[in-house]
Amino acid sequence: MNGTKKPIKIALTVIGVIIAVAIVSTCFTVINAGHTGVVMTFGAVEEKVLNEGLHFKLPLVQTVVQMNNRTQKIETNGTSSSKDLQIITYVVAVNYHVNPTASATLYKTVGIGYGDVIIVPAIQESIKAVTAQYTAEELITKRQTVGEQIKDALSEKIAHYGINVEIFNIVNFDFSEEFNNAVEAKQTAQQNALKAEQDLARIEVEAKQKITQAEAEAQSIKLIQEALAKSPDYINYVKWNKWNGELPSVMGESDILLDYNSVQGN
Repeated sequence: MNGTKKPIKIALTVIGVIIAVAIVSTCFTVINAGHTGVVMTFGAVEEKVLNEGLHFKLPLVQTVVQMNNRTQKIETNGTSSSKDLQIITYVVAVNYHVNPTASATLYKTVGIGYGDVIIVPAIQESIKAVTAQYTAEELITKRQTVGEQIKDALSEKIAHYGINVEIFNIVNFDFSEEFNNAVEAKQTAQQNALKAEQDLARIEVEAKQKITQAEAEAQSIKLIQEALAKSPDYINYVKWNKWNGELPSVMGESDILLDYNSVQGN
């Protein structure tokens, strides 16, 4: 009989140890890095949260839910309207984190799905409120300012939940095909107008240059004429200027070799 009882006793001991280990293991919880532990006693959320590391809890009485306090990202899309009633299709990304001290309250009031419940609707509302203050063209040219205003509006909406907005990025703003065509046509018209203005300026400059050149030549001729008119060599000067460099076919009386045809201007 003693031989039969010994294996049973050993088995009961092993079972008891396993049960004891299981019970003891439920008395402790480990909070991961970047998280806080929200403690619930019989389902009631306690205000005090557990920081990173190993903690004791009452087995079967208390449960712990871990809340992520690290930087997280939400990317969402939707539509809104501009001040001039253009439809904007947007894609935005938000980096945020939950304050550790607000973890218990956020879990109690919202739960772990606070991203879809709070943040996404707040993003959509903030975008609609800000884009309605700008024309579609301004949303393009003042994109950075628009992004900063949306971030400020979003921060104000979710700050009381203990959620901090770190970075707000406008990934993309898309407009209707009609608006895009109108923008392209406007840019083309501006480029054509600029080219026409530049061409006109160039023509005016060239015209002034020609006038200046003509005036200079006229003045030069006038001075030469005035100087030579007083000199007996004036006629010779005119003849030499008309000579084309070829040997003369006619000998003049003044002992100067001249090409008759050249002198006549032929």
